[in-house]
Amino acid sequence: MADPYSVLGVPRKASEADIKKAFRTLAKKHHPDTHRGDPGAKKKFQEISAAYDILGDKEKRGQYDRGEIDENGNPRGFDPRAHGFGGGGGNPFGGDGARSYQYTYTGGGPEGAEGFRAEDIFADLFGGLGGRGRKAQPRRGEDYALNVTVSFEEAARGGTRRVNLPDGREIDVRIPAGLRDAQQIRLRGQGGPGVNGGPQGDVMIQVSVAPHPYFTRDGNNLRMDLPVTLKEAVLGGKVQVPTLTGAVTVTVPANSNSGTVLRLKGKGIPARGSASGGEAAGDLYVRLVVTLPDKADAKLKTFIEGWDASYDPRAKMK
Repeated sequence: MADPYSVLGVPRKASEADIKKAFRTLAKKHHPDTHRGDPGAKKKFQEISAAYDILGDKEKRGQYDRGEIDENGNPRGFDPRAHGFGGGGGNPFGGDGARSYQYTYTGGGPEGAEGFRAEDIFADLFGGLGGRGRKAQPRRGEDYALNVTVSFEEAARGGTRRVNLPDGREIDVRIPAGLRDAQQIRLRGQGGPGVNGGPQGDVMIQVSVAPHPYFTRDGNNLRMDLPVTLKEAVLGGKVQVPTLTGAVTVTVPANSNSGTVLRLKGKGIPARGSASGGEAAGDLYVRLVVTLPDKADAKLKTFIEGWDASYDPRAKMK
């Protein structure tokens, strides 16, 4: 067989969609049932079918482009006669000892994610010729792809979100507790309807988690910075700390510095699953940040001016 790119009339850099389009056009034009008694049409259709068997399959196309297989799909240096095969190229109608082809296209081209099968072209042709030929094959329905953004709390604790599908339906989607940013939720059998009795497609939901104003996630743990006053840092005291389940009271130890970390056990991402096979709740790590008032405080200024600071906070840097 000749170079499959030449047979289909497409350049080597052609997209999957361009290859598919070229095959559909040529297959309809040269199908033997539209040229009865013309052996040239049958031979041409065989060449087209064999070319698409290679270029319509992503893996085979890569092997051909790398020189690993020849125009007939055989490994380079492989002699089909030595292995009991006939001398012809791919012949979807049998004969000459050639293998028969069944084409399946599953790329995500512009015609949708439901895939493309060469049998669909043949079924269309046969139907237009009075129903002769093979019966249309069942085909899986289209997969719907959606993007959904949920709040930080919703992703951590779980919930339910109503979404609109491309076909106009509304469905409630369960957001599992502990969902991470960029994770995907797959709803099997909720996509487009199948064709000729084929199964229904799926719904693929790509989830984005909105950032939180002060929590950041670290695995199943949460981290946050907590501003404290100079007085709270020096003398210690009780302060309110926000968590996913509400504020709790925490004791700040006396002489706490910026960077001191307090651990609140079990206040991170909630536990998930059973006690034996699930994940335990994470912790909340609170980093203290000593913060001065936004506006100048005259009393604080007077105190600091009279304070003999007898320590060097940069001693470790020398």
